[in-house]
Amino acid sequence: MIDGKVVVPPIKCQGIKTKLVPFIMQHIDRNEEGLWIEPFVGTGVVAFNVKPERALLVDKNQYIIKLYQGIQNGTITSKVVREFLEYHGALLEKRGAEYYIEMRNAFNDNGLPLYFLFLNRSDFNGMIRFNRSGKFNVPFCQKPNRFQKAYVTKICNQVEKVGEIIRGRDWTFKHGTWQDAFNDATEDDYIYLDPPYIGRDTSYVGEWSEDDAVSLANYAHKTTANVCLSMWRENEFRKNEHLYNFWSDFSWYDCEHFYHIGAKESNRHPMIEVLAIKK
Repeated sequence: MIDGKVVVPPIKCQGIKTKLVPFIMQHIDRNEEGLWIEPFVGTGVVAFNVKPERALLVDKNQYIIKLYQGIQNGTITSKVVREFLEYHGALLEKRGAEYYIEMRNAFNDNGLPLYFLFLNRSDFNGMIRFNRSGKFNVPFCQKPNRFQKAYVTKICNQVEKVGEIIRGRDWTFKHGTWQDAFNDATEDDYIYLDPPYIGRDTSYVGEWSEDDAVSLANYAHKTTANVCLSMWRENEFRKNEHLYNFWSDFSWYDCEHFYHIGAKESNRHPMIEVLAIKK
């Protein structure tokens, strides 16, 4: 956080922890000299606000990793992003859904991070979803004028801000499995876990099974590093039995919030989020 304001990343996704950042930071107690580790870095919103000096940020979504690696090495800047979004945004406004599909097909062929950013900020509800063949398949948001000047400027400012944070620190962005992030973790390190939620859409990239969740819990208990798990506990319809069965020995801290992922506001319900902390 900067001057009490949450740093918002340029990538959006369902379940992003932007509104939970103050709650998360309130309960993080770590060795500042240790390595900050995220096996599911996602949009990076927690790391961008904690701002550790050293970090290992891993994700199975190679396109997010490529984007942040590009920002880190200076090949992707706010100027580059502005030129890309203004050019393709003008064509989107002119041709609408047809051009969105054209850009989606191009991305599925080239895998370039700027195409991924374009799709992420013009698709339905900011979703990130891939089919079983690994192809991005989220439909258009049906707003041909999506990339108006103010919106492009907002995205560029987000790129600039996270760039300042990344380039000033010893951070490694890595495309890999969550298990990779646990390798060589020490008692001085801090592992923040934000895994996919069992029982909800897991098409972010690949699947997240009950066996995966149990394996993660086993890793978290065995590592000598400090561990903080962010996970839903319950809503008005059901409880997360996995959390009670495998993480009950951690210290729990609760926070109620909403996930804004439904097409209709009536479909959005409050959720109790838990931080389960090992030490």
